[in-house]
Amino acid sequence: MESLIVLIPLSVVLVLVALKAFLWAAKSGQFEDLDREAARILEEDDFPDSSSGRP
Repeated sequence: MESLIVLIPLSVVLVLVALKAFLWAAKSGQFEDLDREAARILEEDDFPDSSSGRP
């Protein structure tokens, strides 16, 4: 029973932190145009990355 005194407030704090992180991500535009970002990884780059170590 004593563990509930610690676990319930801890879980409420974790839910509030997760909610704040979600609201920040939504406000900063992280969820805008998800289709474009999903397709972007499939496109070829015009210029190869010079840091890959390949000639």
